[in-house]
This record gives sequence, structure tokens and C-alpha cells, in this order.
Amino acid sequence: MSSRNTSFGAATFRAPTVREGLLKVFIPLLLTAAGSADIIDRIAASVGNRVITRTDVEREIRVAAFQDGVKPDLQPERKQAVLQAMIEQKLIERELENSRYPLPDAPELAPVIEQFKKQHFKDDADYQRALAEYGITQQDFTSELLWQRTLLLFIQVRFESGVQLTDQEIADYFEKTVRPAAEAAHPGQPVTLEDYRSQIVTKLEGERANRQLDVWLAEAKRRTEITIHPEALQ
Repeated sequence: MSSRNTSFGAATFRAPTVREGLLKVFIPLLLTAAGSADIIDRIAASVGNRVITRTDVEREIRVAAFQDGVKPDLQPERKQAVLQAMIEQKLIERELENSRYPLPDAPELAPVIEQFKKQHFKDDADYQRALAEYGITQQDFTSELLWQRTLLLFIQVRFESGVQLTDQEIADYFEKTVRPAAEAAHPGQPVTLEDYRSQIVTKLEGERANRQLDVWLAEAKRRTEITIHPEALQ
């Protein structure tokens, strides 16, 4: 369609074409949408082909604060710390997808959630109100609990199952750490290794598994292209 010239006295007015009219409408809309997207969300990090957004980080902080019953800390320093944990989560999720590890089912968490609600809220309405105040949903909370259970299973299967402790290691820990603390807490009472053996084994296995996890994560990070955008969390 051609443009039309219309004379108004000495001046000449050119009526806009259809395309020009559409551009006048759509360009401002596109610019507004682009600006809104930047305000709403930004990529905080990429882990291989996975991304973590600012919204993801802030949601994680809010869910953890809800679980602990504290005010969410949305300061940049806290966001950066949580982002590092979420990067490690992405690495573990990729390992879980590529291997056959046992995974928990969401229905298993129903009793855990009900117990949490009974301990911290008067009724379901109070619980729902708290979720809204923290800016999270029931699904956000369930997903966090599911991840926590998944992480524990991963550590147990991948690292704790291979931990071998010697009797000497258990005895040394008892003499250096447990006996002095127990005798100070309960003066005059007998303290024997067998009273604390299972607790010592659990603690030492957990510590060794955590060290092995740290080594595994360091290697996984080395093998993965990770890009962090700290400015997204300001």
C-alpha cells in the first residue's frame, strides 16, 4: 500500500503507511517487554547447559528462611553464597540423571510436611498464610525437601557406603574428643567406648563422606563450563 499526500494550505501531510503505524505500536511494546524481563529475572549463572536465575536464587533463600523460621536475607553476599550451593546442586543433578541412583518420591514427604506444620503452625490456614508472606508456594517447599532428601541419599550411596573405618580410628576419636567431653558433662560417671561407638562411627563416616564429596565437586567443576554473573544478584 502506498503512502498518500494530503495538502493543508502550504504544508504537505504524508499519511503513515500501515507498516509505520504497526512499528509505532509494537516497538514501544517490545522495549517495555525487554525492560520488564530484565527487571523480573536475570541469569545469575550457567552450569553447562543449565541456568540459574536471580529468581531461582531468591526463591531458594526464601524457602530456606521459611523452613528455619527466620527473615529472608536477600543481601548480595547471601545471594552469592546460595548461588554457589545451587551450582553444586546442578552438578549433582546432572550426575543423578546420568547414573542409576535411588531417588525419593514426593509422596514420601507428606508425613514430614504434616509434622512440620503441626510443630510450627496453628492450622493449615496459618501455614498457607506463612507461605504467602515468604513469597513461596507449597510446591517450592516440597521441592526443597525433596532435594534435601535426594542429596542425603546421593551422599550415602556415592560416598558413605565406601567408607571403611578402623578400630584404631574409632578409639582415637573416643579418647581425644568424646571421653573428655563426656567426663566434663557427667563428672564421676564411667565413660566407655561402647556407649558411644555408633555415634562415633556415624560422625566419622559423615565427615569422610563430606570430604570425598568436596573432592568430587571440585573435579566436576573443573570439567564443566561454569559462568557466573555476580551483577545479576545486586
